[in-house]
Amino acid sequence: MRGTTVAAPGHSTLSHSFAPLECSAMTNADPARRTDPAVLPGPSRRRVLGAATGAGLTLAAGLPTAADAADVPLLGTYDVVVIGSGAAGMTAALTAAKQGLSCVVVEKAATFGGSAARSGAGIWIPNNPVILAAGVPDTPAKAATYLAAVVGPEVSAERRQAFLGHGPAMISFVMANSPLRFRWMEGYSDYYPELAGGLPGGRSIEPAMLDGNILGPELARLNPPYMAVPSGMVVFSADYKWLALAAVSARGAAVATECLARGTRAALLGQKPLTMGQSLAAGLRAGLLTAQVPVWLNTPLTDLYLENGAAAGAVVTRNGSAGLIRARHGVIVGSGGFEHNAAMRERYQRQPIGTEWTVGAKENTGDGIRAGERAGAALDLMDDAWWGPAIPLPDQPYFCLAERTLPGGLLVNAAGARFVNEAAPYSDVVHIMYERHATDPDIPAWLIVDQNYRNRYLFKDVAPTFTLPESWYASGAAHKAWTLDALAERIGVPPAALRATVNRFNGLALTGTDTDFRRGQSAYDHYYTDPAVRPNSCLAPLWLAPFYAFRIVPGDLGTKGGMRTDARARVLRPDGSVIPRLYAAGNASAAVMGHSYAGAGSTIGPAMTFGHIAALDVASTARA
Repeated sequence: MRGTTVAAPGHSTLSHSFAPLECSAMTNADPARRTDPAVLPGPSRRRVLGAATGAGLTLAAGLPTAADAADVPLLGTYDVVVIGSGAAGMTAALTAAKQGLSCVVVEKAATFGGSAARSGAGIWIPNNPVILAAGVPDTPAKAATYLAAVVGPEVSAERRQAFLGHGPAMISFVMANSPLRFRWMEGYSDYYPELAGGLPGGRSIEPAMLDGNILGPELARLNPPYMAVPSGMVVFSADYKWLALAAVSARGAAVATECLARGTRAALLGQKPLTMGQSLAAGLRAGLLTAQVPVWLNTPLTDLYLENGAAAGAVVTRNGSAGLIRARHGVIVGSGGFEHNAAMRERYQRQPIGTEWTVGAKENTGDGIRAGERAGAALDLMDDAWWGPAIPLPDQPYFCLAERTLPGGLLVNAAGARFVNEAAPYSDVVHIMYERHATDPDIPAWLIVDQNYRNRYLFKDVAPTFTLPESWYASGAAHKAWTLDALAERIGVPPAALRATVNRFNGLALTGTDTDFRRGQSAYDHYYTDPAVRPNSCLAPLWLAPFYAFRIVPGDLGTKGGMRTDARARVLRPDGSVIPRLYAAGNASAAVMGHSYAGAGSTIGPAMTFGHIAALDVASTARA
């Protein structure tokens, strides 16, 4: 049954959120409680999942009666209430404030920044002023053609155009109203550059360095990064491509030297240098401080507050007690996905899945999505996530980018066979793992490398030739053996099959042509590779013992399903009607990328853009 609601004075409703979840019907659900999406037709390099599931979880029967709104203390009244202090929420709040609206941001965590602060902070925005100033040959027509080809018909043309049309202005707005500046991630290709409109040189940008001193004591409340930058260095996302090659590449060594020089300069100037997601979150927070927008930390959303069917505020927990924040003109939900909600992942997503393989912020448990559904929102894309192969290390999962793409490594499944282009876009690799798993187990898969690979390349934060941490071996995340047969025994794959697979791979590497999975045919495949390796920088044989195997599981940066929204970021009901004054952006909303991934920053770019769009729409409506 649906979650219960009770009437408050003035015919308002306070939908309930205090009960555990139970199993219930989904749109197109089968008795197994989840759909098995089919593969959609598309370009040969793209392997994307099919139609999204529709309705979401419902609440168990027999819920306690929700408190009457009149009995909940009023914590304040603002024009706009924003839920979540990630990239979507803070961009929305900054926009609202600059439109002359009073605004408050409520954040569940004890820190601000959410998953954005933890990230590399790539931002995919076609035709943005930063790339145009750098001479990138982008045009609106190219971007529209490319995005339509990547996403397909499952995302409306109106939503795609809203993103493309407002994205560049959003970047200009953020630069004008915060200390943030951005850099082009030169050479970081669109993920499908061979499609019409795709750019091999890339459209992605990232934040420039920011001095954390501008935040004063607020800096201590910035959510820490997923991986800390090496001490004494200032590193941008675009540098990691070259840092992985520092031992074997003159340019890699030069980039490492420049990172150290930046760190030295910052120290001499007394700066606290921030880059990547730390810079993005700190810069947006600095903008909010200047605009005098309060951010209430340790204030989780309990539920949305409705009056006559329209969003009119939020019930939150503050200082241990429930309270109501009224919103005169709108509520914007930017509270992130549900990657850390085991029940929701079990309910919506294919197995095996859990909460231990994600690198999303631990507070992302779908609170805003569930509250939106109780308010009547339709849900889309709940089966999907911003996937990527991950190594389940004992301290936290490691989202594997360069390591699976560098020459001298290959992925094998339980049969000891290759099954994918290892250098393909990371989301595609995991989609393929799930598509094949029922009939040809690919979870876990294994990344196989040799000592030559380890002698040449950085692996996570372990320098070339250095021994891997013993905890990796003890946890089963890594294995090492002096022969391929012994390695196969340790990871439970047929030794003869692994030997045959490596032998065939070595032959393909020597010719430079991967006739099995076309590794190296796309410009994207060559981003995280070694240019010194010829004839194909993606491919090198494995020949030097010992050999290593790393356990590979379906990791993610966060889930990508959530409330269905329109081109104005307004939340929609299943019948397509609008829930008045309720907006969603970021991973609390169904992604404008659909089941695909256009380029680096396809999470943060749309999150910021639709947060901006939502606040503009609130302001426009308020003035009407």
